[in-house]
Amino acid sequence: MIDAQTLKKLNRLKTIARFMDSGWGIPFTKVRFGADAVVGLVPGVGDVGAALVSLYIVLEAKKLGAPNALLVRMLANVAIDTGLGAMPVVGDVFDVLFKSNLKNIDLLDDFIYKEASNSF
Repeated sequence: MIDAQTLKKLNRLKTIARFMDSGWGIPFTKVRFGADAVVGLVPGVGDVGAALVSLYIVLEAKKLGAPNALLVRMLANVAIDTGLGAMPVVGDVFDVLFKSNLKNIDLLDDFIYKEASNSF
């Protein structure tokens, strides 16, 4: 069973990830984008700011007990998003499509629920 504090942290991280990757939608399409794509329009500073938020999610995953292998996968997602997202024009499109924070939350969610099921 997952304790209430872990669930609360996980839900907070999910909210941050959704805001960063899919907070808004383009009407009449299935395309969603978040603050990562919007702040990425500001050269240099925006991508660094988005990367810091992404790294916060990874840090919280570490505090929740995520193993090093999982943290490396999460950091790889952040590095790909930050590196490719920093490229002019192509990076802005990439930020809309890649959604590294949601990928990382899915990884963390899977880990937490597998750990909970193994504790029985």
